[in-house]
Amino acid sequence: MENNNKAGICVLVSGGGTNLQALIDACASGVITSGEIVAVISDTEGAYALERAKKAGIPAFTLPKKSYHGDVEAFENDLDRKIKEAGAELIVLAGFFSILSEKFTSRHTRRIINVHPSLIPAFCGKGFYGLRVHEAALARGVKITGATVHFVNEIPDGGEIIMQKPVLVREGDTPEVLQKRVMREAEWVILPEATEKICREILASIK
Repeated sequence: MENNNKAGICVLVSGGGTNLQALIDACASGVITSGEIVAVISDTEGAYALERAKKAGIPAFTLPKKSYHGDVEAFENDLDRKIKEAGAELIVLAGFFSILSEKFTSRHTRRIINVHPSLIPAFCGKGFYGLRVHEAALARGVKITGATVHFVNEIPDGGEIIMQKPVLVREGDTPEVLQKRVMREAEWVILPEATEKICREILASIK
């Protein structure tokens, strides 16, 4: 931990990094005061999230999962090493599409959080990510959806819920339109708030 008054945060990403940007902005605006982003790690090459990190002066790394040829243990061991080297106490999954194993998650109990674009337990679990979540919500005809921040365990979207925020579904919504509204009204709000909450708890536990 570089700053004794802040918990180190490592953000794991796979794509554009809009949720990462929400965290960066929250650190700048004072929503997050108990933590600082010490590293961003992508499991895919060329992820725009890495550019967002670099623009914010945050160390950014790529661990291309495909280069491990299915060796999950080797990938997770390298991931663990990078996280430790960065001095992170909290791991935030922000659009990170790799499923972490029980071996990995058990080493970081209540120290990994994820944001999911639905009100868990609806439209969650294996196979529910990105636009698929919103397509399923619209196909079912739900009138309210939203986002959830939860602790991560070995079950996809199966960890304890930390925060949720509802979002109205509107007549004529497409999956793309709904995705943007859920991001803007829910994900980008509760992910920073939950991150600050858990960072405060981490600091309290190590004092």
